[in-house]
Amino acid sequence: MTLAANSPTSFSSSTAKRAPSSRPRRAASTSTLGISLATLAALIALWFLAAHFEWASPLFLPSPSEVLTQFSAVWADGYANGTLLDHTLASLGRIAAALGVGIFLGIPLGLLMGLNRWVKGIFSVPIDLYWGLPPLAYLPLLIIWLGIGETSKIVLLSLSTFAPICFAAQAGVRSVPIERINAALSLGASRLQLFTSIILPSALPEIMTGLKIAIGAGLSTLVAAELIAAQSGLGYMIMSAANFLATDVVFVGLIVIAILAFAFTSGMRWLEHRLIPWKGKL
Repeated sequence: MTLAANSPTSFSSSTAKRAPSSRPRRAASTSTLGISLATLAALIALWFLAAHFEWASPLFLPSPSEVLTQFSAVWADGYANGTLLDHTLASLGRIAAALGVGIFLGIPLGLLMGLNRWVKGIFSVPIDLYWGLPPLAYLPLLIIWLGIGETSKIVLLSLSTFAPICFAAQAGVRSVPIERINAALSLGASRLQLFTSIILPSALPEIMTGLKIAIGAGLSTLVAAELIAAQSGLGYMIMSAANFLATDVVFVGLIVIAILAFAFTSGMRWLEHRLIPWKGKL
């Protein structure tokens, strides 16, 4: 009688102890967000103080109010043959096309390099050779071959995004535990089922990391390419403003690029939560 009466209580108590709690994780994320917002506020306050007390000449360090005023002016009236929206859309179009090429070619080739030693042996050497070069080093060659139009810039950006995506996909395949593959084969999985159910899901975390690296490399290469050979884009606007010592316009361009980078990073985090919710929990 005593055992029967106490068994539900003991079972419920042990279940409550085993049930994972999401409160500490939520509290940690909230605390991290608070720290990040406080850091951002401190940086903006430091900028206000530096401009107010003129720690640097206003020519080199405009105040936040001046930058905000110039932001409205560039948005409405434009600068360097285009409005701020025109320059932003031009840069976004180039980086989107380059990421599309990098994803479309890099992921399949990287997966093949991880699965087949012949494919890895053929493609790893040329990719390693060009990936070690700074993108601006072969930009003049691309301009000679393809002209100063959009093609040369998109090819340059595609090369900068392709390699990290390809290498990440290859590393993702190599990181699959052999035990999972043997277990699937022992259960009668076909090659297609092995790829779609074991290899590809296991490689997704590495692929997402490669995409993050590719976005950073693409943005840095984009601005550098637009500084040299472009008639539109945020990099072109920044260089045009620098030529006339319009530091406030330069700050506007830099802030927009930072916002774009933050948006890309946030989008990648959202994709990670949707596609690989198990990452960091196993």
